[in-house]
Amino acid sequence: MDDTASLLKKFQKELSAGTVSLVLLAVLGQSRQPLYGYQIAKRLEELGEGALAGKQSALYPVLRNLEAAGLLASEVEPSVSGPPRRYYRITRPGREVLREWIDAWNATRDSVDKVLQGELR
Repeated sequence: MDDTASLLKKFQKELSAGTVSLVLLAVLGQSRQPLYGYQIAKRLEELGEGALAGKQSALYPVLRNLEAAGLLASEVEPSVSGPPRRYYRITRPGREVLREWIDAWNATRDSVDKVLQGELR
C-alpha cells in the first residue's frame, strides 16, 4: 500500500471513530421501533451511501458504551431464526444528548468547511 492510501485509511479510521456514536444515536433517534445490531448496520449503510459502512462487530462496543452512559436502553428477545437478539432504543437523555451532539457536529462541520473552502481557492 502506498503512503497516500495508508494515510487516507488512517484518516478515515480516525474520522469514523469520532462520529460513530453520533450516527448510532441518530439512527436510533429516527427509528420508530427498537433495532438490533444488523438492522442498525444496514441503516448506516443505506443512509450513509456506503461511507458509514463498516464492520458490524465494531458497532457493538459503541452500543454498549452508549447504553452504559444511559443514552440507549436494550432488551434481549428470542429469535425464530437464530440466537436471541438485543434490541436497542434511544432514551430520553439520549435524545437530549443527540440534539447537543448535532449542534456540535454542525458547528464543527461549518468551521472545517470554511477552512477547506479557503484552502481550495
